[in-house]
Amino acid sequence: MEDQELAKIEHIGKQRVVIVGGGFGGLELAKSLREADVQVVLVDKQNYHTFQPLMYQVATAGLEAADIVSPFRKILEGQPNLIFRMAEVVCVNTETQVVETSIGLIPYDFLVIATGATTNYFGDEQMARHAIAIKSVEDAVALRNTVLSNFEKALQIGDDEQLNSLLDFVIVGGGPTGVEVAGALSELRKHVFPKDYREIDFRQMDIHLIQSGDVLLKGMSTEASQKALEYLQKFGVDVMLERRVKSYDGYTVTLNTGEKLITRTLIWAAGVAGAPIDGIKPESLRKGGRYEVDTYNRVAGYANIFAIGDIAAMLSPEYPEGHPMVAQPAIQQGRLLAANLQRIIRKQPLQPFRYDDKGAMATIGRNHAVADVKLLGKDWKTQGFFAWVMWVFVHIIALVEFRNRLTVFANWTWNYFSQNTGLRYIMGGRREPIPTPKESQPAA
Repeated sequence: MEDQELAKIEHIGKQRVVIVGGGFGGLELAKSLREADVQVVLVDKQNYHTFQPLMYQVATAGLEAADIVSPFRKILEGQPNLIFRMAEVVCVNTETQVVETSIGLIPYDFLVIATGATTNYFGDEQMARHAIAIKSVEDAVALRNTVLSNFEKALQIGDDEQLNSLLDFVIVGGGPTGVEVAGALSELRKHVFPKDYREIDFRQMDIHLIQSGDVLLKGMSTEASQKALEYLQKFGVDVMLERRVKSYDGYTVTLNTGEKLITRTLIWAAGVAGAPIDGIKPESLRKGGRYEVDTYNRVAGYANIFAIGDIAAMLSPEYPEGHPMVAQPAIQQGRLLAANLQRIIRKQPLQPFRYDDKGAMATIGRNHAVADVKLLGKDWKTQGFFAWVMWVFVHIIALVEFRNRLTVFANWTWNYFSQNTGLRYIMGGRREPIPTPKESQPAA
């Protein structure tokens, strides 16, 4: 690290806050420091913020990738105390207070780790090779391309097993992402795919949703879990509760019950883990790759290093494993940390974090959603069309830029009345299926 040069960032004589990661927490923190008497340096490996709750819509051809991303420089333009750099973070030297990146060394006075989460395959390397996750825009586009490519291949297949391997889907994980992907695929199967691929009998397209627990949407109300199950079964999704995937070789899914499913497309929505950076002492990390933090989001063992969002585990009686790895805790932590950093500079007492849980919601296709909302000190539970309208409204409002809100609203309005998404093109990367034993045999 000593031989590397400093990144080209002018030091303006103010204390520097370096934020690693521009997800919900990092972006909120950066915006909230607009009026602070500090220099803010935001570092991210991409030059855009991604609205992850709608990633599955890109994967299922409901939205363009551009609809859910916003360039950092556009979001933060006009913020004179902020500098953005697109770079990969290699490690941090906590003694010299320097972050090593792909563009050089960046000194800091305060370091905030907001790197979010990454896909957790629980050590299954074979699963990591063959499954498709939806943790990035590239993942979502690759999944969409893979689905459409498989249907193109299916038009040339005569063997029933080979045909079903291309048409069938296995989704692992019954949380919001898994439920929403299953619902979206069922909508496409009913309204869209039969128009595009008239030669295929889509009654042969099976959608399996595998959940290790006994309920869907764990963490939401019993009413929401039961209604989500009811909706998915109504849409023809095969929901398999209390089952775990034992192995997947790219073709055969083997469950812990001994059951086997054949698919070329396994979508992994079963778990995430924190994305720590090298250089922080290992005793600060908890199981699941999250940094243990105090009520002020300080990483255990450090006075000037903080973590917010999915990477942070703030333990309490209400949240013994840390807060849910969703957007709201990250946003609220980023907002409070901005205020607390200014309190530190002014040598004022810090304010502890208190999570304002606003509830949760998930959509299961057209006119069907579930919502548990906390409003005016009361818990409100609703399902069906009203919950779906709420879900649409909340997600449009939560998008960062007006342009995104406008385009998403226009796309959803068109899709709702036409029942026909117009984004079914294959462009970019895809997951090529492995050869099956029959395909590997030499021609006679």
